[in-house]
Amino acid sequence: MTSGPDHNPTDGLDGRTALVTGGAGGIGRACVRALAAAGAKVHVVDRDGPGAEAAAAEVGGWAHVVDLADAAAVETLPTEVDVLVNNAGLQHVAALHEFPPERFALIQQVMVTAPFLLIRRCLPHMYARGWGRIVNISSVHGLRASAYKAAYVAAKHALEGLSKVAAIEGAPHGVTSNCVSPGYVRTPLVQNQIDAQSREHGIAADEVVERVLLDRAPIKRLIEPEDVAELVRWLCGKNAGHLTGASVPIDGGWTAN
Repeated sequence: MTSGPDHNPTDGLDGRTALVTGGAGGIGRACVRALAAAGAKVHVVDRDGPGAEAAAAEVGGWAHVVDLADAAAVETLPTEVDVLVNNAGLQHVAALHEFPPERFALIQQVMVTAPFLLIRRCLPHMYARGWGRIVNISSVHGLRASAYKAAYVAAKHALEGLSKVAAIEGAPHGVTSNCVSPGYVRTPLVQNQIDAQSREHGIAADEVVERVLLDRAPIKRLIEPEDVAELVRWLCGKNAGHLTGASVPIDGGWTAN
């Protein structure tokens, strides 16, 4: 496997195996690249087959085309994983009294149940090796709530709790578990929201970012996926062994305001 020109042996992931869900694009793909550059061999998990194949090929890893809403499919994924990044997610916006129950259930399945199943599968290997890193990509909505996002907010809050339990149980075995909680990240999903808001309000895209999406954030810039991935990589490195059970906001001050 080639780990890229930015590989740094001191990052401590040589000989480690990582698994990243939602790894075909956005934050997930940035995490795939960052972990591979740090020396890890990476399993890329995504529903998007061509995207997963491309991401895996880029870093010399393995692609797994899996729908995380299917618990049986999750059980086909590798268990010999040293670094688990639970990143996959989806969004649906609707008022509580109009929220489709089946959509609510799907979001919990992908964003809570699948991470639980993956943690459960990977922990025995981590325990046996006396080392492991679980990083759950949460959100500012794992720490705060917004209207019309009942399923997403509920799922991210649940993921935060699951991560803390994994941290407590994993500590005697050398396993850490943390959440990374981004604000609005420059991904295709967010760009689609910007374009829709721009059309709806009749304002420029940069005004949507500053006045609508980032109204509560003191730093009026979208976060880059690579910035989130670098935090994930650091949490998996040699200097983060005492950081566990935490939720690290990377949100431009959104949760401080």
